[in-house]
Amino acid sequence: MATRKVTLSLDSAALEFAERAAKAHGISVSSWLSKAARREAVRTGYTPQRAPARAAAEADEAERAAAEKDLRAQG
Repeated sequence: MATRKVTLSLDSAALEFAERAAKAHGISVSSWLSKAARREAVRTGYTPQRAPARAAAEADEAERAAAEKDLRAQG
């Protein structure tokens, strides 16, 4: 998927969460934030119009749902 460089401002806690989560998943903070943004957009009802973006968002949502299921199973 094509990337575009942007500048974002995050509060300190959000950045710390993103850095820790990215490290735990072995990916860059940029990649983690990109996935998180897609997941949240899908979760809140946005439907991508382009097929590649839709497929990536759906894969991210499936990954999120599986992780949530694993966490619940752990108690």
